[in-house]
Amino acid sequence: MKMKQAGEKMTKYRWTICSVLFFATTINYLDRQVLSLTWMDFIAPEFHWTNVHYGKITGIFSIMYAIGVLFAGRIVDRLGTKKGYLWAILIWSVGACVHALCGVITQAAVGLDSAQALRMAREVDVVARITTVSVSLFMFARSILAIGEAGNFPAAVKATAEYFPKKDRGFATSIFNAGATVGALVAPVTVPLIATRFGWEAAFLVIGSLGFIWMGFWIFVYKKPEVHPKVNKAELMYIQQDGEDVPAHDTQEAVPARISFWKCLAFRQTWAFAAGKFMTDGVWWFFLFWTPAYLSSVYNLPSNNSTAQLLIFVLYAITLLSIIGGWLPTYFVDRKGMEPYSGRMRAMLIFAFFPLLTMFAQPLGKISYWIPVIIIGIAGAAHQAWSANLYSTIGDMFPKSTIATITGIGTTAGMVSSYVINRFSGVLFDHAANTQMTFLGFTGEPAGYFIVFCICSAAYLIGWAIMKTLVPRYSKIIL
Repeated sequence: MKMKQAGEKMTKYRWTICSVLFFATTINYLDRQVLSLTWMDFIAPEFHWTNVHYGKITGIFSIMYAIGVLFAGRIVDRLGTKKGYLWAILIWSVGACVHALCGVITQAAVGLDSAQALRMAREVDVVARITTVSVSLFMFARSILAIGEAGNFPAAVKATAEYFPKKDRGFATSIFNAGATVGALVAPVTVPLIATRFGWEAAFLVIGSLGFIWMGFWIFVYKKPEVHPKVNKAELMYIQQDGEDVPAHDTQEAVPARISFWKCLAFRQTWAFAAGKFMTDGVWWFFLFWTPAYLSSVYNLPSNNSTAQLLIFVLYAITLLSIIGGWLPTYFVDRKGMEPYSGRMRAMLIFAFFPLLTMFAQPLGKISYWIPVIIIGIAGAAHQAWSANLYSTIGDMFPKSTIATITGIGTTAGMVSSYVINRFSGVLFDHAANTQMTFLGFTGEPAGYFIVFCICSAAYLIGWAIMKTLVPRYSKIIL
């Protein structure tokens, strides 16, 4: 199909939108990574935390994210992409900065005058109060962060559907989703440095302030393509080539039909997406929250150690390979003649096999700590490739006016699994360390990590099988 009008060169403003979504996702992951890179080596000594305490804090983030994203998608659909995204990043940036206040409030609550006094506390009741107050405060700050961050992916997926035709959405999603990897790449080389030089509180404040800067750009950059002066007719024709949800008039007031929240739950397509998220999101969040602690506790490499920082950097550099995940379905569609959903499902099946490597991460770690890092990086790349295509299946089957709602429902399922795996991991690791539990030749915390790695390895194939059973072939929702 020829998309250009005679004599008119097509603009490419849709890629500007994609780049802005990329930076928002980068900031999103920077903000959530600050705690995982500071808790064990900077925060835990001050507040006397254990793995269980950290598991509770990450668990509440997951459950509040799950609750938040359930409503965030609906709110984004109602407010529109521009306003919805602004509110989301405002809330999560405030939440990120609130973490920095937890130390001084804990000092005031327990009657101590400095962070050093918190660290030196030895009386059982004083330590218990420090732990209880600090964990409660961090859970509160983490809840604000989670509620705001819950809006990122519903808004970004909706913006992608508004600016890209179906065949390009997987690739565009993989690009903005790569912001998660870049955020995770930048975090280990910046957060420990800031925390070491200026204190862990400064890390939350500096990283948290980036969201306010992004808001300034978004206000001026984003409008719907049909009314954006930088999108010409040729590009608009390309964007709207699927012929779906095209406004009757070139005005933002045209409101397409929406599917009610409860009716969304009646579709097998909704449950297929939710199942894919539930089975796999917890794996990604486990890698994100626990890898720095894994290197510190199993290999004695704290997060401010240069080797640990290099390992984390390399791990997430490997996950940049996930961009291939957005290209592969396009190849299946353009070269193999498959329709988008079938091409996406075939690509997802390929990616589902790579996480099987994680069951070998702990055994091969005896050779070198580089091996589990590389394996986790490959599994992370497979996850991000899987995730980009999983998000794009929504646009394949649902109208644009409902995309953020369906994204929210599925992401809620994903965050429930994240809550389960994070709470389970914290309890398991402390139990393994305290009882010197053994599992297939490993003792203590290494045994605990080995168990979780084995669980993670099979999650994607199970998720794919459930999705394929629920929606065996392309089936579009017709209003």
